[in-house]
Amino acid sequence: MTKKLKIAILSGGKSAEHEVSLVSAANILNAINKDKYDVIQLKISKKGSWFLEGVPVLFSQNYGDRKIIEMETGKVLSEIDVLFPVLHGPYGEDGTVQGLAKLAGIPFVGPGILASSAGMDKDVTKRLLRDAGISIAKFFTLRKSRPNEYTYESIVQELGNELFVKPANMGSSVGVSSAKDKKEFEIALKEAFLYDDKVIVEEKITGREIECAVLGNDFPKASIPGEIVPTKSFYSYESKYLDDNDARLDIPAKLEADIFPVIQDLAIKTYQCLECKGMTRVDMFLKPDNSLVINEINTIPGFTKISMYPALWSYSGIPQTELIDQLIQFAIEEFEHQNKLESSYTNSIKEHG
Repeated sequence: MTKKLKIAILSGGKSAEHEVSLVSAANILNAINKDKYDVIQLKISKKGSWFLEGVPVLFSQNYGDRKIIEMETGKVLSEIDVLFPVLHGPYGEDGTVQGLAKLAGIPFVGPGILASSAGMDKDVTKRLLRDAGISIAKFFTLRKSRPNEYTYESIVQELGNELFVKPANMGSSVGVSSAKDKKEFEIALKEAFLYDDKVIVEEKITGREIECAVLGNDFPKASIPGEIVPTKSFYSYESKYLDDNDARLDIPAKLEADIFPVIQDLAIKTYQCLECKGMTRVDMFLKPDNSLVINEINTIPGFTKISMYPALWSYSGIPQTELIDQLIQFAIEEFEHQNKLESSYTNSIKEHG
């Protein structure tokens, strides 16, 4: 009998999206194939402490060790084969946990360090996409350390008087506000700066909110596109995770069939531009002239009961249990691929010189 792989689902985290992470992890735990995998739940508190079933633990950073160790006694409580981070936002989706997993020599689900950190930072994401010739909304980057760099009047002159204000390094619409005048802008800026020292101010894009799920490593595939139809002014944190009456999810998006491959191709191009692996959700706007503008990406998309990423793949023919299985296999594949690369220049010269 083949030994089951031990999967550690990692959730919680030192993030404003802590609670959403717990909900996503619970849904993954419910859907994962327990005939194929043994599963443990690791949780990170809001203060950054790690727990296994309520017991304070350490995650060994020693390469290939793969041990979960009880802090008080030093006893090894578990050894794991694959880490499945379900951490939304900073300290989990931004490359920090991915770096820890790579240092520890353990396969992990989702994009690596570079894609995770670049994808989390909206300013960096936009600059990379712009450099690749991929359409983005016009934007300004404001920094708390340089409060007088731009005036409201200069921003409005360039972007128009309908603005979106967002923390650069936060997901799930946390700290995001719309502003139509100077007073609203100042309130929005104050809110956004609670979550980050760098804030993005974007022009309002008039268009339909389209989301496409991407899956895979070197040869990724894109799901059928879906559409978010908010009943409020924009797709808020509450709409995404707390109140499924705040928005309608149309899967597939009610679009002409010939636009589907254009959306899918752009989603894959964006995925590859940002060096994503495993999974990512690509969010974009479809403008009235049928042009597409990338809004943002999400490298650890939500897995709640109303989340688009698993729903899009379910409609595209990959139910959630199979999707989780594929994500784990892609994690192992990428780890094995990286392990084949030379890590010693001297050995490489001796062997191939």
